[in-house]
Amino acid sequence: MGVNDVIVYDTTLRDGEQTPGVSLNAAEKLEIAKQLKNLNVDVIEAGFPIASRGDFEAVKLIAAEVRGVGVSALARASKADIDRAYEALKGAEHPRIHVFIATSDIHLKHKLKMSREEALNRAVDMVAYARSKIGEVQFSAEDATRSDWDYLAKVYESVIEAGATIINIPDTVGYTTPGEFAQLINYLKTHVRNIDKAIMSVHCHNDLGMAVANSLTAAYHGVKQIEVTVNGLGERAGNASLEEVVMALNTRKDYYKRDVRVNTQQIYRTSKLVSTLTGISVQPNKAIVGANAFAHEAGIHQHGVLSERSTYEIMTPESIGLSHNNIVLGKHSGRHAFEAKLKELGYDLDADAINRAFERFKDLADKKKTILDQDIEAIVENKAISVPEIYQLEFVQISSGTNVTPTATVGIRREGNVMQAADCGDGPVDAVFKAIEKAVGQQVELQDYFLKSVTGGKDALGEVTVKIGKNGKTFLGHGLSIDVIEASARAFISAINRMMVELSYSNDSEEGVK
Repeated sequence: MGVNDVIVYDTTLRDGEQTPGVSLNAAEKLEIAKQLKNLNVDVIEAGFPIASRGDFEAVKLIAAEVRGVGVSALARASKADIDRAYEALKGAEHPRIHVFIATSDIHLKHKLKMSREEALNRAVDMVAYARSKIGEVQFSAEDATRSDWDYLAKVYESVIEAGATIINIPDTVGYTTPGEFAQLINYLKTHVRNIDKAIMSVHCHNDLGMAVANSLTAAYHGVKQIEVTVNGLGERAGNASLEEVVMALNTRKDYYKRDVRVNTQQIYRTSKLVSTLTGISVQPNKAIVGANAFAHEAGIHQHGVLSERSTYEIMTPESIGLSHNNIVLGKHSGRHAFEAKLKELGYDLDADAINRAFERFKDLADKKKTILDQDIEAIVENKAISVPEIYQLEFVQISSGTNVTPTATVGIRREGNVMQAADCGDGPVDAVFKAIEKAVGQQVELQDYFLKSVTGGKDALGEVTVKIGKNGKTFLGHGLSIDVIEASARAFISAINRMMVELSYSNDSEEGVK
């Protein structure tokens, strides 16, 4: 890498997955990891292997199948965590163990029940242990920005001597400000005597809305690695947003004088995939990837943009992968045009995936006159959600209206048999969900329901996301159709299918542990 290059360390699959309500299975994590590779991030933090069997398997799968990118796994400063991370990472082309321990007095006293000296010794011993297993070891001092600076410098100096190749400065609770962060970074540069032997990194949370600003400040002051998540996902208010950090560095290269290797034309595609798989929608006014990011409503803005884009656009939609091609697909469009559109939109699918997407496209084209780019994206992203179809929707019928009790009848196919059931509800969607529960013999808690239009117009695709609960766990489902009732039914069945698979997997895992 060049001297001015910034290492983009993506932690969407670890810290991002800790977003409340988000739970990704191994296949979904692999799908995102492959797209992160297409995005050309430098390192993927694939998970926290000791946290669960599912996390371990996901890290192991990504390590084995995603090449040409660093794969990192998180571990507390303990041998058990490090051993588990090492086992998951063994198949990686460029593995990294990320060891952390808290260093702030508030964490030492109330969480770890350790003295400063005990924490320092633990950090040194575990970094040395991790380094004995793997060549690249990252060390994070959790809650670094609320730690005593002299003590923090001593910890970093000691872990570098023990073998840490990257030292990370986390603003764990989003407490610091850009000015303070700059002072801390410069202090560590001058007070950690062997700082030249390790790469400096930062990991910023967004509790005060300054994660991106703090990350960019770090880049300006020479920090080599920035930790980010797609769409700014993460615990509480989230992390520094990958798309905002990258596009700021690219757009204001004159100021930051730093380079990133990220393929910015894959940003929108990545954001859409992560949003779909996590069920966390991107707000319309979100910088870079929001629906309004390149929209202009005010007359004076519209006039300016039509005359010269740069009047109100500091970057182009094309630079993040938004297409403005005028080729329109419809029911008479052939496979060649469809494949060309997929490539234009940044998709690299195998033959089977193209076949499935093309069939879905043809079904949609019979119902909708014009197929827009957003429709194609929705079709492909919806098919990317790998949930085994234990139950399949055969049909749904509803009776509803003013002063009429909504009633739904559904047919659900399982292994060649169609089960029918009918029920009433407070509305047509509620009636459909109750009928599905009756047909499959499962009672679940509906935790969230979200409907959005993929495009405009009366023939717009409706995309439904539902969250259901069972046995203290949450399961996500997605459905897509011009008919919002059908989309709702498909989303509910998708969530039930995931529940069936994951609860079965969980039970099998527990039996294996025993």
